[in-house]
Amino acid sequence: MTPSGARERLPGPIRRVGVVLRRRLPDLPGAVARLVAICAARDVTVMLEDREILDPPQGGELGNLAEAELDLLVALGGDGTLLRGARMVQGRDIPVFGVNLGQLGFLTNTAEIELEAGLAQVLDGAGEVDRRVTLQAQVLSGTEGPPEPRGGLLHALNDVVIHKPGAARVTPIHLAVGEDEELEEVGSFSADGVIVATPTGSTAYSLSAGGPIIGPDVECIVVTAICPHALTVRPLVLPATRPLHVRPLDPSHELQITVDGQVARVLAPQDRVVISRGEHDVLLVRLPGQTFFGTMRRKLTWAARPPERA
Repeated sequence: MTPSGARERLPGPIRRVGVVLRRRLPDLPGAVARLVAICAARDVTVMLEDREILDPPQGGELGNLAEAELDLLVALGGDGTLLRGARMVQGRDIPVFGVNLGQLGFLTNTAEIELEAGLAQVLDGAGEVDRRVTLQAQVLSGTEGPPEPRGGLLHALNDVVIHKPGAARVTPIHLAVGEDEELEEVGSFSADGVIVATPTGSTAYSLSAGGPIIGPDVECIVVTAICPHALTVRPLVLPATRPLHVRPLDPSHELQITVDGQVARVLAPQDRVVISRGEHDVLLVRLPGQTFFGTMRRKLTWAARPPERA
């Protein structure tokens, strides 16, 4: 198995491209038309997300990207659009290429003005692929006997967050690691919630909550408490080989689990959540010369020098 974070050549040839879109962007129709024109010039078929475009440009067709046979998925929008697209192709090893039509765009690393040149490079075989580790979360229910799964697995590229919806109020949370037969207590704390992130997600919500930046080639899970009610609670970096068990301690507090900031599920009072490394990686396409640390310096202004005095 290729290690996560490893860079590979983009497999080819690319003959069928899917496009996932961000809604209500004023520049979206023009960007879609440009993308379709680039693909048409190379005899590449384009399938657009059927719920976003009512009148596709000539050369594009509408379809269900979650079921389509694709060689490449292009995300036109911001990081949220890319995360949604990554879930569509989960487990199918379809590379995802992000073009930023939003604001920050840490994962959608190619700017809109580079759409033609960047996509042409990818279609011509010059793209590279980063394997990114994912998380899977299973909600378990029951206090007596073996716990029963409640609902299917939830998959995340960035993070799994367990938190209180609505009013700001701390809630007690218990953490443990390992398999059920060899469960090891980590500890309990009170906070607004907890973020469990991949290295990819370490630069997202976890970072804003005080978590560390983790390189994408590190196989680990980052645990960051949200506004903990104690100065001694600090972020944890745990091996991705050991499942993390998150259990609410106050059954009177309503909690929910949110995946990649988009998929939410309410937790019952006796539920707990087991979070582990996902079985499938997400393949992110990078252009030659694009690197994680270059993006970190440019997008997050990491270690930026102050302007010199005149």
